[in-house]
Amino acid sequence: MPGVLLGLALLAWSAPASAQTAPASSFLSRFDFWVALEHLSHDDPRYNWDAKWAAELDLVDYGAGRAMFAAEYQTIIGEEFRFFDPNQGNYMLEGSGSVRLKGVEVAGVFHHVSRHLSDRFKRFPVDWNMVGGRLLASVERGRTQVRGRADLRTVIQHTYVDYEWELDTEAAARVRLRPRTAVVALGQLRVIGVDGSRGRGTQYGVRGEGGVRFDGRAAALELIVAAERRIDPYQLEFSTTTWLSAGFRLTNR
Repeated sequence: MPGVLLGLALLAWSAPASAQTAPASSFLSRFDFWVALEHLSHDDPRYNWDAKWAAELDLVDYGAGRAMFAAEYQTIIGEEFRFFDPNQGNYMLEGSGSVRLKGVEVAGVFHHVSRHLSDRFKRFPVDWNMVGGRLLASVERGRTQVRGRADLRTVIQHTYVDYEWELDTEAAARVRLRPRTAVVALGQLRVIGVDGSRGRGTQYGVRGEGGVRFDGRAAALELIVAAERRIDPYQLEFSTTTWLSAGFRLTNR
């Protein structure tokens, strides 16, 4: 999986400058959203469903780059106390500013994550703030579109977690079969450096997914299957777990 991810990312980052034409200066020039729900194949009754609502907004596009804001809310649902038992509510907020260079977009990023329990007692916070850099690129050739992202961030504040830095990468591909139908694939790799306070070393997470996409007039439906190794799936425990999942994503991206 890391090799596939790296290959897709290198393909995306090798895009010529013409693949990213700088737009004219504009206000609120882009709004992307996605809503996803996946059923998790796992023996632990805390992990049955993973639901996400997310959006990205270009606040200002100034031609040479853009100022962006992103937000995501995640709910983890199990069956520990009842059949439909939400047990986590996690938030991600992010601001960034970028510059477009030849073939890539380079950005500075502020990244905040806050994790919460649902219907369970927890007084203390579990959160962290990071700052770092990002590389973005995309290329479209014929019926194939590939995009890549790589973030390298350092922790400037954290509560409860042992994180020090993070490498977060993603590569996605879409191959058009018919005007409104495509096959899609996505790979993610996360590496988290830790401070040793929890008695563990560098953490590795990976996800691979594939599926089919159906484009509508205003949005698209993606039906996906995935395999994932997730870092710290439960915020009060320091561990990794692996599961298979299947679900859908609604998006206009």
